[in-house]
Amino acid sequence: MSEVRMLRNGRLRDGRLVDLHVVDGRIDRVIDAAEDPGGGDPGADHPAADGASIDLGGWLVLPAPAEPHAHLDKAISAEMVPNPTGDLMGAIDAWVTAGREGRLTYADTVRRATAAMERLVINGVTAVRTHVDVMGPEPVAALRAVKEAAATFTGMLDVQTVALVSTPLAGADGAANRSALAAALAEGIDHVGGCPHLDRDGPGLIAVAIEAATEAGVGLDLHVDETLDADMLTLRDYATQILESGFGGLRSAGHCVSLGMQSDAVQAEVAALVAEASISIFALPQTNLFLQGRDDPTATPRGLTALKALIDHGVLVAAGADNVQDPFNLVGRSDPLETAALLVMAGHRLPDEAYDMVSNNVRRAIGMPEVRFEPGDPADLLVIDAPSVRGALADAPMSRRVFRRGRLVASADQRTRLHRP
Repeated sequence: MSEVRMLRNGRLRDGRLVDLHVVDGRIDRVIDAAEDPGGGDPGADHPAADGASIDLGGWLVLPAPAEPHAHLDKAISAEMVPNPTGDLMGAIDAWVTAGREGRLTYADTVRRATAAMERLVINGVTAVRTHVDVMGPEPVAALRAVKEAAATFTGMLDVQTVALVSTPLAGADGAANRSALAAALAEGIDHVGGCPHLDRDGPGLIAVAIEAATEAGVGLDLHVDETLDADMLTLRDYATQILESGFGGLRSAGHCVSLGMQSDAVQAEVAALVAEASISIFALPQTNLFLQGRDDPTATPRGLTALKALIDHGVLVAAGADNVQDPFNLVGRSDPLETAALLVMAGHRLPDEAYDMVSNNVRRAIGMPEVRFEPGDPADLLVIDAPSVRGALADAPMSRRVFRRGRLVASADQRTRLHRP
């Protein structure tokens, strides 16, 4: 028997008040309340079950956001793993040292990953892709911890995992790291990851990653060019190798900061190559604004990728938060509205486009269907007490309802009071 729900009296971006008729987790019909003042007849074929009708109170209804680039094994560790220098290498050194000293236990990783997922869901996220460190004497320990945490969110949050391998990866010196990657693949991951710009043989890392992902039938999601050094441009190598290899799985690249330091001509050339290779790009404004540009006190770069050039050349560009309250980013709320607001302020995107970059663009990039409020779309929704998308990004109100496949999975209510003298 079909599971039917009616989500009544919601307001779409265009201002229409509608009732959403949801059958088995998918939007079956969008009923215009102006044409059906009675509240929308769910229809005789699929009558709504008792208690399956929810009044949305005229709140704004949006596609649920998704997080394309998280580090759930690192999240919420800023107090226990301080980064005194505040830069990227300081964060890496702090994390490696904490692991060597035994501060990063399995139980604590489960606890922190669980807390981070809770924050994501409460803020509206119904899908997340997370990179997980795969290295050391127990290379899949963090992966198992994140998976244990994810299992408690079944039916609430779709979780994809990326094996973030250490360097070097190619050649004789990379044998141990290739072994760690093999262990992660055996454990079960969705994507092969890595950081070619940190490897002394960046093209070699990319080649190994493509070969491993091809053999395992999984996707690729690499950290690429997380640096302001214009001489570093492994994104071009990545796109070229994808085209030469004929790799057919999902492929994406996070950061791509150095592309923003190139001339217009180079940006256009690389963007066209990335588009041809069908590589999705994940801009990560929060962490890159924090880490990049510290050595440039005059005309400090923003540390973002070349958003305009990539978008103009047809590249699928989405955005995520990256690190949240850890050595790589001391702040962050696990809220895609924060990411979208930074895209407006630092990335010069308009609010509606910025919200698309943290919702439907992410869903497309990670292989999930979009939510366009058409029949057959998944009923993954963020319902928020805001006048518009712009208002939602500006105020980030915490009065929210989160639906995954039409079922309410999280709610929050913001209450304020002004006490006048």
